Amino acid sequence: MTPAASPAPVVRLTDVSKSYRVGEARVQALRGVSLELGAGELLALTGPSGSGKSTLLNLCGLIDAPDEGRREIAGRTVNGCSEATLTQLRREKVGFIFQGFNLVPVMTVFDNVEYPLLLLGIPAAERQKKVKDILARVGLDGFERRLPDALSGGQRQRVAIARALVKSPALVIADEPTGNLDSATAAQIVDLLRELAHERGAAVAVATHDDRMTSRCDRVLQLRDGALQ
Repeated sequence: MTPAASPAPVVRLTDVSKSYRVGEARVQALRGVSLELGAGELLALTGPSGSGKSTLLNLCGLIDAPDEGRREIAGRTVNGCSEATLTQLRREKVGFIFQGFNLVPVMTVFDNVEYPLLLLGIPAAERQKKVKDILARVGLDGFERRLPDALSGGQRQRVAIARALVKSPALVIADEPTGNLDSATAAQIVDLLRELAHERGAAVAVATHDDRMTSRCDRVLQLRDGALQ
């Protein structure tokens, strides 16, 4: 019998480079980076400030485009796609978690988590079920009507994780997700991300300086001067 083909990685970057103009100077943020990230994998990207971590996340999350190289996201080559197509792919395939949480302060926990589903046009009954299910999974059952300001930092990060995962994305991008949290809360958030990545099959890419996080990730890669070490 012919063995089954291995599934395509959720993210495949091939020889991508990216530079930015800062005043009169051009800064090379990434230099010929190649990377594959599989479903259910929690990957940590480490390195000093300015090493290219956020730029690499932005390329994976379709926020920015490389100057050179090839990108494939969820089995689709995205080089040359229109901005409208990239926006739709982000909405469908990518969830984002930020250090500053980025919750809408005048919206309840439920409404913050529901918002990505509204953008996708999911029917109301299905939205309600998905939101209740993911809030229960991240330990926030009963918090639906609270506003973000009534929550602790760890609870707000759990809301952000629920918002990122409620649409069952193929890829989750997390930029310093434990940077504002105390040690005990940070450990809980990392374990939750790891469990949800494995359980839901999402590929999770995390930029971090936090040793509490890297020790719990499936794989750790270091960026230095725009290149993977």
